[in-house]
Amino acid sequence: MVKTYILDFDGTMGDTRSLIVKTMQQTIAELGLPKRTDNQCASMIGLPLKQTFTDLIPMDDDMGNLCAETYTRIFAKNNVPGAVPVFPNVLDTIKKLYESGCIITIASSRRRQSLLNFIDEMKLNKYISFVVSASDVDRAKPFPDMVYNILEETKCKPDESIVVGDTTFDIEMGKSAGSLTCGVTYGNGTRVQLVQSHADYIINDFSELLNI
Repeated sequence: MVKTYILDFDGTMGDTRSLIVKTMQQTIAELGLPKRTDNQCASMIGLPLKQTFTDLIPMDDDMGNLCAETYTRIFAKNNVPGAVPVFPNVLDTIKKLYESGCIITIASSRRRQSLLNFIDEMKLNKYISFVVSASDVDRAKPFPDMVYNILEETKCKPDESIVVGDTTFDIEMGKSAGSLTCGVTYGNGTRVQLVQSHADYIINDFSELLNI
């Protein structure tokens, strides 16, 4: 039986795609970097912030740091209340899982304060037991470190946990840690990618977690 749910945020709980891509494009433009399409930018979602730029555009380490700093500044301006809608049935499903005795956690490549702000805005503080961000581990997704941290905190065995995410980075992270994995098709990844990453489950709606 699944006891601990390890949820991704971007593309799984919150529909941040348009906000992230907009901020990435503004960062690229401000720094005079080579143009990239919206889809190219979106394909980087799920990686640590600096890596989203260093993988997207050839650059040295200093420029990668500057991209991360610039993005963070612009994101703070763009992220007005209501800028990130919650995907359908996410809030109700999390509450039902919590009420059934499950432990709900989040493992996100998003920076901790940004993540905590979203949790507060969505009024989920009561239901989320533990949060791990990219800044809390030496190796972020797709490495298993985030899952290891959560399992240690929750005293849960890998096969009693399930990683839920929208990209191959999430599925790879979960599999590397020995957890069950579930891909959601409505986020930034595709069904084909989730199938190829050998996700244990694939769902089209967050509420389908209640049937696993």
